[in-house]
Amino acid sequence: MNIVNWKGIVESLLFAAGDEGLTLKQMALVLEIEELQAEEIIKELMEDYQKDDMRGITVIELAGTYQLATKKENSAYLKRLVVTPQASTLSQAALETLAIIAYKQPITRAEIEEIRGVKTERPIHTLMAKALIKEVGRADGSGRAYLYGTTKEFLDYFGLKKIEELPPLPEKVDEEYLQDEADLFFDKVQLPLAFPGDGQ
Repeated sequence: MNIVNWKGIVESLLFAAGDEGLTLKQMALVLEIEELQAEEIIKELMEDYQKDDMRGITVIELAGTYQLATKKENSAYLKRLVVTPQASTLSQAALETLAIIAYKQPITRAEIEEIRGVKTERPIHTLMAKALIKEVGRADGSGRAYLYGTTKEFLDYFGLKKIEELPPLPEKVDEEYLQDEADLFFDKVQLPLAFPGDGQ
């Protein structure tokens, strides 16, 4: 008889959920168990991470939502990764994601992915590391997903005084083509040689 590795499954779910995390209700629904049992599993998983000093990640709880996160004691090395020369420019995926956030903020990761048609977790992490976007709140409804918006650093580095100075989009534009239209903005500005967080 196979023994179900509940903690391993929850760990996989948290990894897949990314920065939006999961509530006990969501875990219970996916695992088809009671919320109390889901709570016991996640608590045991959190204890495992706390006991194992060799791990670089842990499980945290924020406003009833659980997610994987890097350990604070490794922050110096994570910062080094951000400021390496290879990380000093934005990829096309990051630029597209930034354009969508700039025009549609506040917006959730799921909404960004619906527009782009691909996963957007890595571009979002890159943009947050460079301080070009930030979490500006939580969406209503199940899961309370993070809402993202641009920062003052975004305005500074793109030579804008306020977000309203972005070139206007056509009044009627399909969501799926938004990133293509928004790219017009980046064609009109001089991209900075260094972004916030680059250590330059």
